[in-house]
Amino acid sequence: MIQPPRIAPGGGHPVRVVVVGGGVTGLAAAYRLVELGARRVIPVEVTVCEAGPRPGGTIDTEQREGYLIEAGPDAFLTEKPWALDLCRRIGLDAHLVGTRPIHRRTFVVRAGRLHPLPDGFALLAPTRLGPLLRSRLFSWRGKARMALDLVLPARPADGDESLGRFVTRRLGREALERAAQPMVAGIYTADPDALSLAATMPRFLAMERRHGSVIRGLRRARDGHGAGGPRWSLFVAPADGMAALVAALASRLPPGALRLRRRVVSLERSPERAGDGAPAYRVALDDGSTLRAGGVVLACGAHEAARLVGNLDPDLAGLLRGIPYASSAVVTLAYRREEIAHPLDGFGFVVPKVEGRPIIACTFSSVKFLGRAPEGRVLLRVFLGGALDPGVLERDDAHLARTAADELRMLLGATAPPHLVRVHRHTAAMPQYLVGHLDRVSAIEQRAARLPGLALAGAAYRGVGIPDCIRSGEEAAERVLAACLGDRPAGEGAPAAAHAPPGRPHR
Repeated sequence: MIQPPRIAPGGGHPVRVVVVGGGVTGLAAAYRLVELGARRVIPVEVTVCEAGPRPGGTIDTEQREGYLIEAGPDAFLTEKPWALDLCRRIGLDAHLVGTRPIHRRTFVVRAGRLHPLPDGFALLAPTRLGPLLRSRLFSWRGKARMALDLVLPARPADGDESLGRFVTRRLGREALERAAQPMVAGIYTADPDALSLAATMPRFLAMERRHGSVIRGLRRARDGHGAGGPRWSLFVAPADGMAALVAALASRLPPGALRLRRRVVSLERSPERAGDGAPAYRVALDDGSTLRAGGVVLACGAHEAARLVGNLDPDLAGLLRGIPYASSAVVTLAYRREEIAHPLDGFGFVVPKVEGRPIIACTFSSVKFLGRAPEGRVLLRVFLGGALDPGVLERDDAHLARTAADELRMLLGATAPPHLVRVHRHTAAMPQYLVGHLDRVSAIEQRAARLPGLALAGAAYRGVGIPDCIRSGEEAAERVLAACLGDRPAGEGAPAAAHAPPGRPHR
C-alpha cells in the first residue's frame, strides 16, 4: 500500500526523505534534516528504515552486574570535530568523559610478553630516538633501519601505495611487523599490505613529500603542536556508554520517524518529478508498504547500497560491490583485580600477526575509563578476527570466549576464569580501504551524482570513525535536501571536509 502525500501547513507538500540504515550515520543524517527544516521553516518529513531490532549498528552498551560493557566502539576522537559538534547540538556534551589521565600508553606483545610502545611512537614511526633505543620491542638492526628514514629519498608521487609497502620502504620490515601492522589492525581490522595509505593515513604520505622523512615530519608536527605520540586524552565517550549518543539522536527525531525491523527491499525512480508535490523515489519495505520520497539517503553498507541501486545504475552497483568488508568479534571479560597478575599500567595491548596468536588486541576498559567496573574488579575487551582472520565468526561463542580467556591467562597472568563473559559479533562491519580506494570512491560519487535526490553515506567511503560517519551522514542530508529544493543551498553551517589521523579502535 502506497502512503498518500500529507499536505503541510500552508498548503504545500512536505519534503519527504527516506534514510536507509539506522546506525550513527543514518541517525546523524536524519537529525540534520530535522535541523535544516526547522532552521529554514521548511516542512521536512523524515523516515529512517532500520532492518535490525534497535538503532545504532555496531554501537551498543550493556549494563550488567555493575559493569558498563560496550559491544562495539567505546569512544570517539575529538580531534575530528563532527561528533563533538553534534553532541553539543543535542545537549550531550555535558555528559562526555575523557580517558583517565594515568597509564596512557599501549603495550605490544613480543615473544609472549608485553612491551610498552616507545614513548613518542606515533602509529608508524618514532619521534624520539632515546625511548626507541631503550626499547626491547625492536632489535638493534630494526632500530637502525628506522633511523634510515632520515636520509632516504622521498618516493615520487606516482599513484597509490599500500601502507605496508610505505612503512617497509621508509622504516623497514620490523617497524611494520612490530608496530604498524598491529596498530593498523586495531584501527581498521585490516591487512596493511593491502590497505591504501592515501585513503587511511595520508598525513604520513604528506610528511614524506613535504619533509623528505616521516620521522622529521612527526617531530615538526610535535614541536608545532606540543604533542607527540598517541593523544589518548582526545578520546571521549558519554558517561553512560556510547549507546547514549544513539538514544539522544533517536529521541530528537519526530515521533514515528524511526522504523525498526523494517528492511528496504527495493528502490525505484518514480516517473513524477520531485519539487511539485510528487515523489521521485518509491521505497518498498519488507512489510509490503511503500514509501514515496523526494530524496533518499543510503546510510547502509556498500553491499546493501549496491543491491538497492542495481536497477537504477548497474555500474554504480558494481563499484559499490567492489568495497570488501571484514568481520570481527569482541569478547568482554570481567575479573577480580587480584586475579590478574599484570599491573595493567596502560590502556591495552596489540598483538602483531607475526606472533601467531589468535587475538589482535585487548583494551583495559576499567583502566581507560572510570565507572566501567565495580571497585576491586577489572573489565577487559579482547578483539578477534579482521581481514587477517576472515573465518573468526565461523566459531561459536563458547570457542571465542575460551580463546580470549586463554590468551589473557598467558599474556596477563589471569589466575582464575572470568566471572562475566559477553561475546559480540560484527559481521562484515568494517570496510577495507584497499589500494585504489579513493579512485573507486571518486567514481562512485560521480555516478551517484547522476541520481538526483539520492546520496550515499557511511564508513565505506571517506573515513571509518564515528566523527567521519557523522560528517558523511550530515553532508548527505544537505545534498539531498538541496536537490529536493531545486539545488538551492541547504543551509549554513555545513560540516567542512577534513582529514585527521585515525585513532585506535575507538570509533
